[in-house]
Amino acid sequence: MIESLLINRLELKAVGGIDSFRLRSISKKTAMAPPVLSLALPSETGRVLSIQSHTVQGYVGNKSAVFPLQLLGYDVDPINSVQFSNHTGYPTFKGQVLNGQQLWDLIEGLEANDLLFYTHLLTGYIGSVSFLNSILEVVNKLRSVNPKLTYVCDPVLGDEGKLYVAPELAVLYREKVVPLASMLTPNQFEAELLTGLRIVSEQDGREACNILHAAGPPKVVLTSISVDGNLLLIGSHKKEVGQSPKQFKIVIPKIPAYFTGTGDLTTALLLGWNNKYPDNLDKAAELAVSSLQALLQRTLNDYKRAGYDCQSSSLEIRLIQSQEDIRHPRVQYNAVRYN
Repeated sequence: MIESLLINRLELKAVGGIDSFRLRSISKKTAMAPPVLSLALPSETGRVLSIQSHTVQGYVGNKSAVFPLQLLGYDVDPINSVQFSNHTGYPTFKGQVLNGQQLWDLIEGLEANDLLFYTHLLTGYIGSVSFLNSILEVVNKLRSVNPKLTYVCDPVLGDEGKLYVAPELAVLYREKVVPLASMLTPNQFEAELLTGLRIVSEQDGREACNILHAAGPPKVVLTSISVDGNLLLIGSHKKEVGQSPKQFKIVIPKIPAYFTGTGDLTTALLLGWNNKYPDNLDKAAELAVSSLQALLQRTLNDYKRAGYDCQSSSLEIRLIQSQEDIRHPRVQYNAVRYN
């Protein structure tokens, strides 16, 4: 409207000898939407809408997920559920939280310009019931545009027995979100919340996967469970209704430090590699774990080289410095099938 009024005024005055016909042509050209090449010439991998947290400094949420997916060849459009100065493990943080209506406003803006075709939806940390309810609407909207949409859900609820979010979010995830997911990537505590099953053995982990399959998602990855002093990833792929899922484990070496953003990165890597190997979740998990472990070892070594006590606080991951480990991981951690 402002542009139109400005053009009309210029037309009346014929400033600088520019005639009204030329101004009208400029107006029409500026009103045209440019071609979106990620839609017109899509990559071989896909186009991802990633809805997660964002920090100005450090690598968690979208900061931990978007760059690796781009390295693996994906077009990624991030929506930040929160925007904080830094992650909440620091002594203080400041920022803004997006609500459900604000999320939907962004989706409507994309829809108004025919920009809602995505091959993948990725969701991570969500801090409110209203926002999670809007996520449900987003899933349905994206699937109305592309019925083949893959929804990869990291149900960020908590870890090591501690909730990060309000308890009612766990209920909403269990009853409404899990049935919509194509792949679910909970940690041990989150899997217990979603299934009501206490996980104290590998068999418990496998059974938790079965319970989650029954709720909807054909692919489930328990990204980290601690059993008998060992750290494991347990993956499960139910390829056909009525068939038993193909299940496997990967033993993960424990690193004596605490890192931030690793769950967000793991889920992004699983999305990236699983799309390249859709019928081989084992291989996708091997590649994801191998990338992650190389990155964590580099992070630990760099902090030690800087003379930092790695036990004193959580460590920010060295994402940019590890991009070759993301692009071309050397598989050092192999999946072992249960059946």
